[in-house]
Parts: sequence; C-alpha cells; structure tokens
Amino acid sequence: MENWTGTLRLDVEERQGKTVAKNVYFQGALKVMRPVYHDDSGQACYYILNPGGGYLDGDRYNLQFSLKEKTKLTLTTQSATKVYKTPNQHAYQETEFILKKGSYLEYIPDPLIMYRNARYKQKNVIRMEQGATLIYSDIITPGWSPDGEQFSYDQLQLMNEVYMDDELVMYDHIKLNPAEQDMKAIGFMEGYTHLGSMIVIGEQTNADLLDRLYNSMSHDENEYRMGLSMLPVKGFTIRVLANKTQTIERLFTECHQIISEAWFNTKPSFLRKY
Repeated sequence: MENWTGTLRLDVEERQGKTVAKNVYFQGALKVMRPVYHDDSGQACYYILNPGGGYLDGDRYNLQFSLKEKTKLTLTTQSATKVYKTPNQHAYQETEFILKKGSYLEYIPDPLIMYRNARYKQKNVIRMEQGATLIYSDIITPGWSPDGEQFSYDQLQLMNEVYMDDELVMYDHIKLNPAEQDMKAIGFMEGYTHLGSMIVIGEQTNADLLDRLYNSMSHDENEYRMGLSMLPVKGFTIRVLANKTQTIERLFTECHQIISEAWFNTKPSFLRKY
C-alpha cells in the first residue's frame, strides 16, 4: 500500500549497554522525538507524535519498529490518538514490530478516542524471536458526543497478530459496530464504556507472577471487570472493562509495576505527559 498520510521507521541497536537509534525515518503526519533516558539502565524511550492532531477521513498510517539483540525500548505517544468523523472512508493504521532475541519492548500508547461517526481500523503485527520480551497495552475510549450518547462512533476494528519464530501464537480481533450491535450485551461491552487490553510475553512468566497479578485485582464490578488469560507461549493477556480511562490506566500501571519488579527488580518510568 502506498500514499500513506504518515510513515515512521525506527531501528534500534545496543551500543556499550545503551539502546540507541540505528535508523530513523519519518514523513508526513508522523514524527518521533529524540530519545529520553529515564535512568541509567540504558533503556531508551521514544515519544511518537502526530502533528495533525487527529485522524481524519481516509487517513492511513504505517509504522515499523525493529529491535536488535539486547536492546531495551519504551514507545509511547505524546497524547491520545483522536479519531474524528470519517464520512467517506475509515482511518487506518498498520504497525509492525520486530523483536530480536534478548530484546525488550514496552509499547504503551495513550488512549484511542473514538468520536462521533468515526470509523477506524488498526493492525499490529508483532514478530518475536525466542528470548524476546514484550509488554503491550491499549485503551479504547468513547469521545464526547453532543447528545451524550456513549457509543456515537460508527465502527472500530483492532487486530493483533503475534508471531514467535515465524509461528503465529496469538491472534486477537476486536470489532465494535455500535450501529448494528447491542453494546451492552454479553460478549460486547456488558454495561461498560471503556476497554483496555494488555499483552505480556516473556520467558520469565511463572505461576508466582500470575498469582500476584490476580491477587492485585479487587474485582469490584461496580468500577470495572478484569480477566487474565494464558497464551500458548510463556505469556498472558489482561482485558479490562470500565467506565473511566483513569481506572484502566491505574490497573495497567499496577500490573506493569508488578511485572517490572518481578522480572527486572525495577519500577517502570512515569510516562504521562499531563
């Protein structure tokens, strides 16, 4: 596919214990800031920017990130991804992540906000080698509507494919179509308005970690509903239904902290920008 609204390529490698950019390229309505190093671990943090301020009718974005061996990288966005009305053609984003053995990626973007009459499709393809580690999260938030309608967007489709040594080990497909679906029904949003997903894959995954994560969940269905599922490789997914973005962010921050302490004896860096 050509004629992208924005493209971004970032390849990182390890030099003397520090993750640095090997190649950086961006064009159109995508940019990346200079790396930030929050501590002396050598882990780089890059902030992805959309100078246009939001995704509009027919916008198409293509991103690719490549991590060489021993690299440690955090990716996040400068602000929420806002999808506005798309009367003619849906907005689309396609991202590929390539993780070599021994690399570590945290991909923690700000929420995806779907406004009235918005249509959006997103495809993430994650290609990992055995020994790579991944923490991925996303949050879906309904945007403000003049009549107060909770689900005023038209359609949302999110696809995640995870390959381990070229073998498909996870396929996750979320498709929400408020115009045709009862969003409050079982199997959809079940009375909640916000949806969060976290994917964690790492050889350090064990029963003790899963017990700690499960015990950290208060299971307050008045505030949220949360579930944890194992993957066919050493890893798991977490899904959260809630009515506030802040609720999901808090839960994911708690999970992220438990994982970081268990695996690396560290605390994750604070990434919020506001």
